[in-house]
Amino acid sequence: MKIVPSNVVCPRCHSAQLYRFGTDSKGFQRFQCRDCKRQFAPDHPTQHPHPTFRKYPDCPVCGKATFLHHDHTYYSNYRCCDKKCNHSFCLPKDIQVKPPSSSFDSHPFSMKRMRHPLHVVLAALNYYFIANTTLRKTSQILLATQQIYISHVTISKWIRRFAPVFQLIARRLESLIILSDSDEWHFDETYVKIMGVNYYLWLAIDSETRFVIDFHLSPCRDSDSAHSLLKSCSDKFGSPASAVVSDRYFAYEQPARLYFDPKRHIQVEDFQDDISNNLIEAFNNQFKAWYKPKRGFGSFESANRLISVFLFFYNFLRPHSSLSGLTPAQVAGINSSKRNRDNWFLIA
Repeated sequence: MKIVPSNVVCPRCHSAQLYRFGTDSKGFQRFQCRDCKRQFAPDHPTQHPHPTFRKYPDCPVCGKATFLHHDHTYYSNYRCCDKKCNHSFCLPKDIQVKPPSSSFDSHPFSMKRMRHPLHVVLAALNYYFIANTTLRKTSQILLATQQIYISHVTISKWIRRFAPVFQLIARRLESLIILSDSDEWHFDETYVKIMGVNYYLWLAIDSETRFVIDFHLSPCRDSDSAHSLLKSCSDKFGSPASAVVSDRYFAYEQPARLYFDPKRHIQVEDFQDDISNNLIEAFNNQFKAWYKPKRGFGSFESANRLISVFLFFYNFLRPHSSLSGLTPAQVAGINSSKRNRDNWFLIA
């Protein structure tokens, strides 16, 4: 009588009450459990071993295998193979998101070959960006108030020359601002005309300080532009304390899930909602009041620089009546007097 080895137990009920049950097709000894009648061959090698790794990530709900449902530029959508679970989730790709148009390169600056003093230049820029005038009207105001004749072409060159300076100052001061304590960030887009063609200006603004966080000028109203803007806002200031607010445009859905808490993304449906996007719509009206007298822009580079300088004046130099006469940068935590703001241009 052959004895069953003591180290062999039933894989189902772990019983040691076994007896031999012949051999299988490969010649390996089989056993049968006396309790549950399970038949097995412990010495038989596994014919179909389980893979040690999976091509796609496991399902976060049930842990089973998944398959690639949709493949997008900045993220991939996976779905669980189990039809009972059928869970769908997205994961970002490890690729570089295109930076927004606001991050253009800064050029070296000097006052060389400038005929007029700095205070005249700053007065012209204040008339153009704060008083919502055109280049020709700015030239007329300077002639009427200060008896200085300056061509509108010269003022245009000043704006082009000082735009990198303002961007450098803004980058230096943004590192001192903390917007993660604010309740909401609002996102929206509007259009501008460049050589008669519609371009889309994507904007982000803070609800408490009215600080314009960032912008992106794009010829398309697509998801790539939304990724560039939201990724830049997340890298600069983190995330708001309560929620990010946008309209129901589908391009905001995936970027908000990837770079912010998906549970805090609010898509407003009506202007009468408790949480609406009226704040950034009001800013769009102020931007349009400055933009429409210009009757469009001549080139993409010119439009990008002019918008950058306008937002610098809006954030750091222009006092707001809704903020008790303070600038958004002052409300955001930058302690600056008028003398300090005048010195920004001298130390840039």
